[in-house]
Amino acid sequence: MALKIYNTLTRTKEEFTTLEPGKVRMYVCGPTVYADAHLGHAMSALVFDIARRYLEYKGYEVRYVMNFTDVDDKIINKANELGVDPFSLAEQYIAGYKRNLEELNIKPASVNPRATEDMPQIIEMIQQLIYNDSAYVVDGDVYYSVDSDDDYGKLSGRSIQTMNAGSRIQVDERKEHPMDFALWKSAKPGEPAWESPWGKGRPGWHIECSAMNMVHLGDQIDIHGGGNDLIFPHHENEIAQTESITGKPFARFWMHNGMMGLKDDKMSKSLGNMVTIDQFLSEHPGDVMRLWVLNGSYRSPLTYSEAVIEQTTQGYKRLLSAKKGALPGSAGLSENELAKLQDAAQAARQGFVEAMDDDFNTALAMATIYELGKTINQARADGATDTQLGTAQSVFDELTSTLGLKLEEETAVGTSADAFIDLLVALRRDLRAEKNWAMSDEIRDKLKSLGVILEDSKDGSTWSWES
Repeated sequence: MALKIYNTLTRTKEEFTTLEPGKVRMYVCGPTVYADAHLGHAMSALVFDIARRYLEYKGYEVRYVMNFTDVDDKIINKANELGVDPFSLAEQYIAGYKRNLEELNIKPASVNPRATEDMPQIIEMIQQLIYNDSAYVVDGDVYYSVDSDDDYGKLSGRSIQTMNAGSRIQVDERKEHPMDFALWKSAKPGEPAWESPWGKGRPGWHIECSAMNMVHLGDQIDIHGGGNDLIFPHHENEIAQTESITGKPFARFWMHNGMMGLKDDKMSKSLGNMVTIDQFLSEHPGDVMRLWVLNGSYRSPLTYSEAVIEQTTQGYKRLLSAKKGALPGSAGLSENELAKLQDAAQAARQGFVEAMDDDFNTALAMATIYELGKTINQARADGATDTQLGTAQSVFDELTSTLGLKLEEETAVGTSADAFIDLLVALRRDLRAEKNWAMSDEIRDKLKSLGVILEDSKDGSTWSWES
């Protein structure tokens, strides 16, 4: 089965092919850096990290570009409120976001371009659009002419007439059409500005991404990603600008993730109802956030609630349990039982690939992984040795790491307590042998209150720190 991806442009799942064999050019719209990143940013970053990791698992060489919008009205307004330099403010939030990405085990991008670093290319692109009669200058501002583009609206599926009727865009009498959008904004007092053929100013948001795409990936790319709130107008305008210059299809596949919800609202800084990534990670491992995303469909919304996070945390613990070693004194599985375990591992790998090949169906892929983990745990309880568990656990690690899960046990206290706990577990084993169930249960309960979980089998007991 070949990989198929849902393409927003065609509204169908299509077999994935690339412009250049074996190589993927992938661009994902990054954040506008004017505040701490929230879980909606994390969701989008995780979705495309998972897609990238799977493409690499399939053997592709992926050049992954994610930008930072570091000059924008929101950044300027926030900097003015705080009385600080807007570029320093942007740097502060970029550093925090990069730290968040690392904590979430998101692979670094091949490059993180910024509008401020690609200004000459942005200006050159605007000049080309003016030369092509796709844009016009008014009093130092430059606008893209939507009437110059016969298929404007093809990504969102809207006509210009429909967009105009339902738009909230403030009417600017200087525009030739109400839906025309700014490519260059003339300088205002106190704002950052660059020299241009039309006077000092700064770029519009949409042209920045088009220019950075062309600088770092070329005229055409394989995948363009972002949240579904960017379909219109941002991505629609990117297509119009880029294709007006190149005359070629801009992106072969448009991927869009659903929104993060908090109760009944979209989570966003503007609504003031966001949970920041820092807040989440102060209470939960990064794997729990990733697993929450993996358990759903990337194109569907996610709703944040404590109940959902608790359920996800329990799933995380189940995954951790599959990585444990054999129980003490394990006698080993029979040849028939061992063959079943190894067959289950191979079936899990096949099921995983089939699920991921179907538009990155991570929920089904995770169901396959959970089932393999259950089989491993049963084999351990049945007396499998470390060697016998090895093959299945190797496949388990292969699949979970492909999805970016670290699954590292977090210890609650230092290793100096381990020897004492081992002693208590050995004492409890002797008490169980003497059928002193009351004292045995008391030790188990006391250890549990300290965060130590015991796992009993016919061959002995093991312990681990509660996650």
